[in-house]
Amino acid sequence: MSDYPIVSTGENVTRQVLSDHPDLMVVAFRFAKEGATGALHHHPHVQSTYVESGRFRFTLGDTTREVGPGDSFVVPANQEHGCVCLEPGMLVDGFTPRRDDFL
Repeated sequence: MSDYPIVSTGENVTRQVLSDHPDLMVVAFRFAKEGATGALHHHPHVQSTYVESGRFRFTLGDTTREVGPGDSFVVPANQEHGCVCLEPGMLVDGFTPRRDDFL
């Protein structure tokens, strides 16, 4: 169980830090409705994403792909990326180094 608060990141999307260390952070993103979005963005952190549940259409640079439960991938540092929720669910992201802006 996480002691970190659940934070709204947009309509029908929340994030909660699950654990952190200066070198690594694990974060749960919950998408409550079809059509909820993780806006296109980029950051200097390497990110791994694991689809715990739901279905999502991800844009990674110039590529778009659909992912579902059990899928995972890595987003290189500074690559533009974002997603659209196709079925409600949860993504578990790892960031290295830690996302201090999430604390």
